[in-house]
Amino acid sequence: MTMKPTTQGLVIRSTAGFVDVLIDGQVVQCRIRGRLKNAPRRSDLCVIGDRVEVARADARTHVVVEVLPRKTRFSRRQPGRGPQREDVLVANLDQLLVTFSYGQPPLNRRLLDRFLVIAEHQGVRALIVMNKADLQVPGDADWQGTYEAIGYPAISVSASTGEGSETLAAALEGKISAFVGPSGVGKSSLINRILPGAQLGTASVSDHHGKGRHTTRVATLHPLPQGGFLADTPGIRELGTWALPIEELDSCFPELVRHRAECAFRSCSHTHEPECAVIAAVEAGLVDRDRYDSYLRLREEPTR
Repeated sequence: MTMKPTTQGLVIRSTAGFVDVLIDGQVVQCRIRGRLKNAPRRSDLCVIGDRVEVARADARTHVVVEVLPRKTRFSRRQPGRGPQREDVLVANLDQLLVTFSYGQPPLNRRLLDRFLVIAEHQGVRALIVMNKADLQVPGDADWQGTYEAIGYPAISVSASTGEGSETLAAALEGKISAFVGPSGVGKSSLINRILPGAQLGTASVSDHHGKGRHTTRVATLHPLPQGGFLADTPGIRELGTWALPIEELDSCFPELVRHRAECAFRSCSHTHEPECAVIAAVEAGLVDRDRYDSYLRLREEPTR
């Protein structure tokens, strides 16, 4: 098959072997070239946010002939017990909107820390978004000061009332951003608030389990009127780190990085060694104990 010269575009939707690519302001549905699909790999071939080269096979058929290297990504270890494989959710993004909620489902700080560790490892800025601000009660936000001191801004919003939506919209301007978080925290509702034309499906939290129901089935990049793109991704209940060597884990906790140079041993694991500056900082209250416990739990995982 003779291909015409290629042009570059941005993948904004991927489903069932086809991708929608934004090229010069127009959305074109493309299939992926066979040799790309058949090549051996341990990661997703083409996801939202990917920059791709597209060629025209004929007047009606567009083909992705090359996926350009990714500058950043948000990925996890693919769930399950099969061969380890990278599950890339969004490529080339500028920031992660790590989204949880007041009320139901309750905040899971271990999962929050996992999201933040992955963002640090993959070089993506993280912003914490707390939805359902209208359900907040005294004491709900006591943890936020800890994270803001580390360097993770937190925005309280309400998809129901619109509280905080202008602040959130300003943070999105000109960037490729992705809402990530567990099901039921209201990611789709927030996108509907920011982009009323998106009309994404929403669902209530399960009364039986207290967990959210999945409403997003297909990851999509939505163009923003003020510039930039916003990704909605399926709710995540399992989040395993990918390709994160255990000896690099402490570098994904900024507050540990501030103290580790003072450890007596260069290869200090910050778990038991004498004269460990990190352990001393925890005991002195300079490092949050819950965050340190998250570090210890991640170290105990058999694979990353």
